[in-house]
Amino acid sequence: MRRTSVKLADGRELIYFDERSDAVREGPDRRDLPLPPPASQLRYDPLVDEWVAIAAHRQGRIFLPPSDQCPLCPSTPERSSEIPAYDYDVAVFENRFPSFSDRPGDPPGQVTPYTAVRPGTGRCEVVCFTADHHASFGTLPPTRVRTVLEALADRTAALAGLPGVEQVFCFENRGVEIGVTLHHPHGQIYAYPFLPPRSRAMLNAAERHAERTGGRNLYADVLAAERAAGDRVVAENEHWTAYVPAAARWPFEVHLAPHRPVPDIPALDDAERDAFGPLYLDLLRRLDALFDRPLPYISAWHQAPVHAAPGLGHLHLQVFSIRRAADKLKYLAGSESAMGVFINDIPPERAAQMLRDLA
Repeated sequence: MRRTSVKLADGRELIYFDERSDAVREGPDRRDLPLPPPASQLRYDPLVDEWVAIAAHRQGRIFLPPSDQCPLCPSTPERSSEIPAYDYDVAVFENRFPSFSDRPGDPPGQVTPYTAVRPGTGRCEVVCFTADHHASFGTLPPTRVRTVLEALADRTAALAGLPGVEQVFCFENRGVEIGVTLHHPHGQIYAYPFLPPRSRAMLNAAERHAERTGGRNLYADVLAAERAAGDRVVAENEHWTAYVPAAARWPFEVHLAPHRPVPDIPALDDAERDAFGPLYLDLLRRLDALFDRPLPYISAWHQAPVHAAPGLGHLHLQVFSIRRAADKLKYLAGSESAMGVFINDIPPERAAQMLRDLA
């Protein structure tokens, strides 16, 4: 794989990850762009001990443009996009409308004595999986999935080394039902300047389990129990298992986890990286076959927090959909949105069986 870093017209970084060692990426960004926006503002909510990002500049981001105006397609002689090259394999660039960035803004003022305010430092990147606007992750060949995984490993390691970053989160939103603003197959990476609530809850649970069990890894123990039970396992290979969690929150939710406990994507070895793609592509095919239509989903990599103690994290990919039937969506209504208590309409064992039957 060949890695090439270039600068866009407004100074943002773009990195090409090419599958050919002779790829040349010297084409300039011909656009006249304004300077990127400053960092968002973080406001602390003392009632729940959580941070909220206020990023007003994101209100003007591009929303579902026609395919001939897609900013993630390669540039052409007639039109320049976010990707200056006329073709590419995988490309990663700084988001033009970031939730977090390292560009300073105005010093934050006080809101209330109980609401701390600070800059939303960090970084947000866009990961373009392919130059083909009409593809999807599920239609990629395993070799391209491996290239994407290499790009995510590269960016996870780089972003984890930035000052103030506490968590690196790689994810893909797919489908207008989820809220995507661009149809081109792509993912994102957030480098958070704080520990997100779910990561903090998982870390706290892992710490308590380690204290009770003499240092055992909580997720590894849960994974072993799921593999032993078997009734929620969807598919597996030598290095990975895909299973529906026993306490799944979403109608269709699957975890893909490596059998060897590793903290993050960079820690995967070559065999584990090779084995991931075929299993993941098989799962995406099953999900799309559920209702004989593309399934909207969120695919979220859970990695160990940057400063977590060794042995507590266990990398896994969580894939879930808000679709609960061919003509029904799972809306986060009162119990879920206001109280954080999920009510799942489909028993996890039933969801796993439905996915297994689609082999």
